[in-house]
Amino acid sequence: MIAPEQIDRIVWNQHHDPFEILGPHRLEQDGKTTWAVRVYFPNADAVWVVLPEQRQDYPMQSVHHPHFFECQIDIEELANYQLRLKEGEHERVIYDPYAFRSPRLTDFDRHLFAEGNHHRIYEKLGAHPTEIDGVQGVYFAVWAPNARNASVLGDFNHWDGRKHQMRKGDTGIWELFIPEVAVGDHYKYEIKNYDGHIYEKSDPYGFRQEIRPKTASIIADLDTYTWNDQDWMEQRRHTDTLTQPISIYEMHLGSWLHGSSAEPAIGADGKPEPVVMVSDLKPGARFLTYRELADRLIPYVKDLGFTHIELLPVAEHPFDGSWGYQVTGYFACTSRYGTPDDFMYFVDQCHQNGIGVIVDWVPGHFPKDGHGLAFFDGTHLYEHADPRKGEHKEWGTLVFNYNRNEVRNFLVSNALFWFDKYHIDGIRVDAVASMLYLDYCRQPGEWVTNQYGGRENIEAADFLRQANHVIFSYFPGILSIAEESTDWPMVSWPTYVGGLGFNLKWNMGWMHDMLDYFHMDPWFRQFHQNNITFSMWYHHAENYMLALSHDEIVHGKSNMLGKMPGDEWQKFANIRCLFTYMFTHPGKNTLFMSMEFGQWSEWNVWGDLEWHLLQYEPHQQLKLFLSDLNQVYRRESALYTQDYAEAGFEWIDCSDNRHSVVAFIRRAKDSEEFVVAVCNFTPQPHSHYRVGVPEVGFYTELFNSDAREYGGSNMGNLGGKWTDEWWFHNQPYSLDLCLPPLGVLILKLNREKTAAALKSDQS
Repeated sequence: MIAPEQIDRIVWNQHHDPFEILGPHRLEQDGKTTWAVRVYFPNADAVWVVLPEQRQDYPMQSVHHPHFFECQIDIEELANYQLRLKEGEHERVIYDPYAFRSPRLTDFDRHLFAEGNHHRIYEKLGAHPTEIDGVQGVYFAVWAPNARNASVLGDFNHWDGRKHQMRKGDTGIWELFIPEVAVGDHYKYEIKNYDGHIYEKSDPYGFRQEIRPKTASIIADLDTYTWNDQDWMEQRRHTDTLTQPISIYEMHLGSWLHGSSAEPAIGADGKPEPVVMVSDLKPGARFLTYRELADRLIPYVKDLGFTHIELLPVAEHPFDGSWGYQVTGYFACTSRYGTPDDFMYFVDQCHQNGIGVIVDWVPGHFPKDGHGLAFFDGTHLYEHADPRKGEHKEWGTLVFNYNRNEVRNFLVSNALFWFDKYHIDGIRVDAVASMLYLDYCRQPGEWVTNQYGGRENIEAADFLRQANHVIFSYFPGILSIAEESTDWPMVSWPTYVGGLGFNLKWNMGWMHDMLDYFHMDPWFRQFHQNNITFSMWYHHAENYMLALSHDEIVHGKSNMLGKMPGDEWQKFANIRCLFTYMFTHPGKNTLFMSMEFGQWSEWNVWGDLEWHLLQYEPHQQLKLFLSDLNQVYRRESALYTQDYAEAGFEWIDCSDNRHSVVAFIRRAKDSEEFVVAVCNFTPQPHSHYRVGVPEVGFYTELFNSDAREYGGSNMGNLGGKWTDEWWFHNQPYSLDLCLPPLGVLILKLNREKTAAALKSDQS
């Protein structure tokens, strides 16, 4: 029999390895094999060991504690036995979880995790349906090295932490296989520290969570969905993304469009989905599901001509108003819009329609919610203990401790996870500057220097290099985009030359210069020509993305139309002028939802976009304009194949500040194709405006932002112009153009028409 003090440790949930006491134990007595079986069931009145093959039950005795039972069985091998429990008037038969003693985590798994290099640790930690010795169940594993005890709570044990106590391994990972637990069951971890305080935590590696405000994790199997995007994935592997057209529709799934609670969504199985209400601010409105969004959003984005959809964070988060940027479930797509399979369907449908999916990723900070990562095992595990390094007071969030191997492993594997399990095509890493600088939004005395006395967060930079190196190693052809607003060097350079390893960086300087410039009365723009031209002085230092994002149309900043000066006609003309300059400027492009049709009010996370505006002609025309602009952008290789090569851009004239006009050439890679862009940033049209060009011939007017169908004044060049043999702007030929007010022209040499004309002249 076991010692009473050992039994007490189990009863009071104070044992770091309950397998030492519970389950089957082989005994050798006088050369004879005997098995001692011990169990603890807080609600059981009687327990029997059941040997199904022998059709025999062995009653267990409770000697030292009324709910701690044990017995001895004289048998050579004891395998797959069951337990029959009598609890009041009810009886049930179960498998003993402590009979499954072999850990799923190998020593090599533990070693890799401890050094921060287990790239797919999400396949080992968390909750995983599995079969052991022919018995179906779920294997649970959680990293909580400073906990005194850890247990699994769930529907299956009435949320009683005494029933499924876990075993602690050498690296601080607690684990337990629970038979007959299944996909769809709810669970949490009960973590107890050495002071006896108990914390109920969602699974950091959980694949699914309850619909907010509930916080339990849900057992999920992510390997059951049948993908149909093999062609897309194979093509992506062999694609150089930097030479491709990238036009991104940034959006928030929960506020693009809502459904009515009176019309519940129908799931893939034909049954009604749970209705998830938006908020009290929008009575009767529910969130659309991932599947509904796939059916409605994808045709809309495809018609607009965007190449990618960028989603504000879809990882699980408790508060709608955080827009998803305060994550508690890094491995769980939010349940607001459906299940993991539903989100897979959304991505799959995007790929089948030629649209890539980018997800905002937030490795810089996390919220303090009690069920999340904060103070996870009763200590500062994922965050720094020192608030000068571990807290963003401005945001009310905590900062990851990038110096800890296991924390870096958690984040690196999480980035890989979204590419692996959900087939996403890119991540946009949020608030990179807040990670790179120890004094970010901190006053003197509120931060500590690095080991060299500087303000740079060396551990965070190393983490970003590691994350980018890993994801590109596994998934070539993807995008990793940094939202980084400082002059930190080589953000979008490869890690092997010392860069951070992103392949794109948001050009925040260009964005601020443009919004400042277009906010001015056009008369004053002549004094601020530098706002338009300055970006090309530093453009080739990084691989830049031009972004007009959600951050620019909230918190009193006004939506894009409201930023523009002048009457309504000029506001729309300014928007068209800005967007066309953006798409012709070197760099990839991002626009936030609502900008495509000219919403007047700021983005409101609690409401729909102002779709009713599309009944009015100016808004319809702006939407048509953007669709056509995207088509021209995607059709003309000169506008994207050499975004980051000096040969891809050439100023024709950037010094005509008196007229606020600039002209430049964009050249294609590996061809003689080029386009000429001429921008007039004032409402004053210019007739007989001469622009130099490099080759003789007829230049077709591919695009005119002032066209009548877009709501413009329809001033232009009657489809194109022939060159004059007039040296101008240091070019051998020139065009006599009509520049429309607040308009941008895109012109291209028509080589066929030119060749035919020259041949006719020669004959």
